[in-house]
Amino acid sequence: MDPQNRPLNANSAMAEIRMRIAADADRARLIPMINAAFSIEEFLDGTRTDEERLAVAMEKGSILMAEDRDGKLLGSIYMESRGKQGYLGMLAVDPAEQGRGLARMLVEEAERRFRNEGCEEIEIIVLNLRRELPAIYHRFGFVEAGVTEFKPSRTLRPGIECHGIVMIKKL
Repeated sequence: MDPQNRPLNANSAMAEIRMRIAADADRARLIPMINAAFSIEEFLDGTRTDEERLAVAMEKGSILMAEDRDGKLLGSIYMESRGKQGYLGMLAVDPAEQGRGLARMLVEEAERRFRNEGCEEIEIIVLNLRRELPAIYHRFGFVEAGVTEFKPSRTLRPGIECHGIVMIKKL
């Protein structure tokens, strides 16, 4: 099978998972799943993505999708190659599928693809208001490398201050 669309065998608790790069036709399925996964970000107005924002992201980088054997969308992650550095963002797992290891599977598959492209490290930026995220990414092997200004595509709620925590993983 095409190495970009290879099936991955998950642990016994999960069915066979297929990872592939999203096509334009997948946006209609990706948008509601991503927005559901990010609905906990109540400090921002609006939704995490829409047709226009996702189309722009897919032109700049790619969306790696996880599907079960029946084609049900389980999760996704944004990937962008920046020379020797890969960038990950917008990691989303369908809320009904969370807690089953899909986030780790998506990150590991993205790492594999970045290694194949010659990347030496991966960067991800998490928001300081999502206090649970640094610990999750630490478990995936990322370390904090600094802070950056948050440039939201959505409006922050009044009185909220936010910045990005830059996390890096050497490959």
